Parts: sequence; structure tokens; C-alpha cells
Amino acid sequence: MFSMLHSGAALPLGVSLGFALLLGVVHGITPDEHTWPITFSYAVGTYSARGGLIVGSIFALAFTLQRAFLSELAYLGLSRVLSSPSVNNPVYVAVGIAMAIAGYVALRRAREHRAAGGPPRPFVSPGMAAVHGLVAGFGVGAYALILYTVLAPSMPGPAYGFLPGLLFGLGTLIIQAPAGALFGYYMRRLHLPDRSIQSIAARAAGDTLFFGGFAFAVVGLAGIFWPAAVTWSLPTYIAIPNLDSINIGLVLVMFVVLGIGFSSVFFGIRRERALLLRS
Repeated sequence: MFSMLHSGAALPLGVSLGFALLLGVVHGITPDEHTWPITFSYAVGTYSARGGLIVGSIFALAFTLQRAFLSELAYLGLSRVLSSPSVNNPVYVAVGIAMAIAGYVALRRAREHRAAGGPPRPFVSPGMAAVHGLVAGFGVGAYALILYTVLAPSMPGPAYGFLPGLLFGLGTLIIQAPAGALFGYYMRRLHLPDRSIQSIAARAAGDTLFFGGFAFAVVGLAGIFWPAAVTWSLPTYIAIPNLDSINIGLVLVMFVVLGIGFSSVFFGIRRERALLLRS
């Protein structure tokens, strides 16, 4: 399949659409900076499998609609503009600002509810998850390059131009929605009182969105004013996009999800257990 893409051979419609769906599934599995950090941030804040599934689905559906729209534009001749790597840096800044705002509100509301003596209710807005999906879809990577420069232009007419992007997004949804449910389910399996779980979830969601947002914005600004700082990569020799090199995108995923997200959960568990032992 990849040899056919690189050779410029025309692909049958069914093969092109099936490949778009497969690309979306692989995109959803691999550590992509425009999916995993955002899905994790919102899903842990719901502290339930159902809530995680809902926000993960909303984010991925918004991402799907945006990719379908850009796929149509690529068919109409804008593939060179849409596939420009320089688009990534403003997207990082926009995603980062949206994340930081959501994180600030989440942390503030958690403190207010805790000070009032009620259960902390994390700010996990489905609307904000949708906004994140729409913004994140502007990111350009190896998958977007294939989508915009090969699959979308190969469609037989303008009525079909949106289909590769739609199927790509649905492939991502197939992975990201269950991932959101898994993150939410994990929070329910901490074997702690509901109030403690709510407190941990609120703090983890807020920390991940707020500090992760700053990380995204800093990387985006660095890319705009100092491109060499974010264009480095170390090859891994794994022939799968997002795993073929260690680069700034992979570092962002690891920093936001593991460095901030899971660390916040870990220290939150220790904090809540210590409080329970004192009470």
C-alpha cells in the first residue's frame, strides 16, 4: 500500500477510503500530540467510564468534522497550504491557550467547591472538548500529509472530497472514544471514597490542561520564532508515523500525559490517602 502511495499510482475509491480509515485507527493508537493529551485531560476529569467515553467521543467527532472539511479543501486544490508544516506552530499556540484556560477554570472551581465543603466538581465541558477537537484538527503531521496530498486529491469528484477526512476522523474516534472511557474508568478503580476520587480527578484534569497548555504554547511560540528548536528528530527506525522518530511531538505527549497527568494522579492518591489516615 505505501509503495503504491509513493509511486503515485491511482488507487481505487474503495481502497483509498479503506486506507483512510486504517490511517485514522493507527493515528488514534500512536502517541500523537493532538489527540492523547487532550483526551486524557478531559477523560480523567469525568472520573467515570461513561463520562470519559462521552468527552472522548465529542472531541474525536469535532476532530472528524474538521478533517472532513479540510479534506474537501485539499481536493479543491489547497493541499499545499493545508500540508505546510508551518501550520503546526500556530495550532500549538491555539491549543495551548484553550487548554490553559480550561485548566485554570477547573482548578479554580475545584478549590471553590472544596472550600465550601461540597464535593469538588471538575470543569469538564463537552463544548470545550469540541473546540479542542476543531482546533487540534489543523495540526499537520505524516498522516495529514498522506490525507491531503494523496487520498483527498484522488477522489473522483468534489462530492467525494470530504470522505477521506471523514473516514480518517472516524478511525481516530474508534480508538480515542474507548481510550477516554478507559481513563475515566481508571479513576473509578482507585478504591477511595467518592469525594477523594473527585478531588484527584479535578486536580489531575486541571493540572494537565493548565500546565500542558503552557507547554503547547511555549513549543508553538518557539517554533514560530526559533524553528530549529522544534524541528529536530532522532530516528527510531520504526516504519510507523508518530513512532518513526523521537521529536517534539512525542516529547509533548510524554510530558503532558505522563509527566503532568499521571504524576498529578499519583501524588493526588498519596495526598488523599494521607488525609484519610489522619481523619
